[in-house]
Parts: sequence; structure tokens; C-alpha cells
Amino acid sequence: MTLIRTVVPELLDDLDMQDPRAQRSRRDLRRLHRIMRTETILLDALRKISWQRSVSSSSPRLQVLEIGAGDGSLMLGVARALQGLWPAVSLTLLDQHNLLETTTEQGYANAGWRVSAQVCDVLDWAKPEFMAQLISGTAHWDLIVSNLFLHHFDDPQLVLLLDAVAARSNHFIACEPNRSWFALAGSHLVGAVGANAVTRQDAVLSVRAGFRNRELCTLWPVGEDDWVLEEYPAGLFSHCFYAARTRGLRADARS
Repeated sequence: MTLIRTVVPELLDDLDMQDPRAQRSRRDLRRLHRIMRTETILLDALRKISWQRSVSSSSPRLQVLEIGAGDGSLMLGVARALQGLWPAVSLTLLDQHNLLETTTEQGYANAGWRVSAQVCDVLDWAKPEFMAQLISGTAHWDLIVSNLFLHHFDDPQLVLLLDAVAARSNHFIACEPNRSWFALAGSHLVGAVGANAVTRQDAVLSVRAGFRNRELCTLWPVGEDDWVLEEYPAGLFSHCFYAARTRGLRADARS
């Protein structure tokens, strides 16, 4: 029997960012990323990309955006792993809250990445009229990344969001919960690694809202003639979506 996708608001989303339960849950998430090997899975997907065709000719840096970025710690691990392998990067961390800490910002600098935080709701970001408000001045990105974020949205919201992603990027990679019985069983065990009550409940909700098969491909707004689309399970608990533009490739990521 297949798990029906069910989207329910998670506890962490409603907590004040200074609430001790929220702070503990964010630490739990960093631990769960290590257990799920999210960084390794993301790096495997990123290695599919060749920048020879898409890196901006007018800017020496790749323009990268992470939506639902949280504290930026996951992409910091990616930056360190890719140091010396990628062109220089300007990374924008988009989230409802500015959780970027000074030590994390310095870590990016040490890896050769520039980082900035953009505070806004991603569904507002998806609206065309919102682009002028972006502090980065970037209207189009070489790469947009999402980690454990898309599952927060129902299908109509995902259609809106993915339409904006497709219009504003050359590559998109998402790493999400795999909606499987095995992953659901695992989500009930996160308390065994010290997760608090918020994380224990949200872990179950996130799997039930996760993805399987080609569900994200179905919601992607542009035909496969314009994009190469891949969607696949990764590791024991994750589900990946990879999109690379093949037509109308934007060489200039600057507005």
C-alpha cells in the first residue's frame, strides 16, 4: 500500500526563532542531516553539473541561491567540500528568518564563498513583483538548491514555486524526504538519537509530506525538451530532484 502524501504544518515553523525548543530542534536537524548523509547526497547531485556552458561571462562568481536555507550550515559543508573544484561562488541564503551566524559566515569566507542572507517568505519570492526587493541584485541564478524544504508545500504551492525556480535558474537540485514505509519507520526512531519533542513530531510529518517516483517532475512547469529532469531515491531516507536547463541557457546571471 502506498503512503498518500499529506502536508501538515510542522511545529518548528510556528515557533519563535529564539524559543529554546526551536534552537534545540535546529541542532537536531544538523544531526539528522549527518545521519541521512544529506551533504554527500547533495554533493553527488552537484557533481552532475558542468559550469563551462552556464557560468556568467560578466561575473566571475557563480550565483547560487538556497531556498529555505535555515542557518546555512549544510551548504557550508558543501562549500568546504567543493573548495578549489568550483569557480568562486556568491551564495544567497533565503529564509523567513536570518539564522546566519558570524562563525558560519566566516566559514564560507574561508572556503572562498561570499554569502548573504535574504529574509522573506519563499512564496513571496516566487511572485514576479518581488524580484526588485532582492538584496543580492540577482534576478537569475546559475543554481538554486533546496534541502528538506519543498515537502512543506502542497501541490498548488509547489506549482507556483517550481514555476519561479524554472524561470530564474539554469540548474535546480532538491533533496527531500523519501515517502516510504521504511523512512516512516525511521522517522519514529529519531528520539533514539536525542531528538526533542518538536523534532520527533516533525520528522514523522516530513516523511508523510515527502515525495516518491516522479512526483516533482510532474509538477515541473517546463517540458523536458527544455530541461533534463531526474528524480530518484537517494540513501535510505532521501529523495532527490535534479533539473538542468538545455534550451535558452542564461549565460548572464545578473539583472
